[in-house]
Amino acid sequence: MTTQAKQGDTVAVHYTGKLDDGTVFDSSEGREPLQFSIGGGNLIPGFEQAVVGMAPGESKTATINADEAYGPYYEEKVLVVDRQQMPDNIPMNVGLRLQIQQPSGPAIPVVVTDVNDAQVTLDANHPLAGEDLVFEIQLVSIT
Repeated sequence: MTTQAKQGDTVAVHYTGKLDDGTVFDSSEGREPLQFSIGGGNLIPGFEQAVVGMAPGESKTATINADEAYGPYYEEKVLVVDRQQMPDNIPMNVGLRLQIQQPSGPAIPVVVTDVNDAQVTLDANHPLAGEDLVFEIQLVSIT
């Protein structure tokens, strides 16, 4: 009888994550397999669910919609701030990752998406928010 991955199992997988257009955004190729517990909440829900029912050695392609991945893209998470509010010692470049400290609560990671002499645009959305994701998954083992 073949063992299949189920909720609560610790599994190891190799994966390649792509956007709808085929652009690869992450892969375990050339690295150790990714190990996690199914249902542990450490990965996006759609990825964990895609592994359920797989047997060691089995491969599959799973399409995960944005709601089961990093959620929708929210315009309200885009902030335009006065350039003077940004530290002078940090060069503001598009793509720069920063953390905004809240008065109470954890720091919020943001990415600089636009810069001019007067303003800096910061995006607090996850870089993959609003994206449907396609994963090629190979179940290496169940431990």
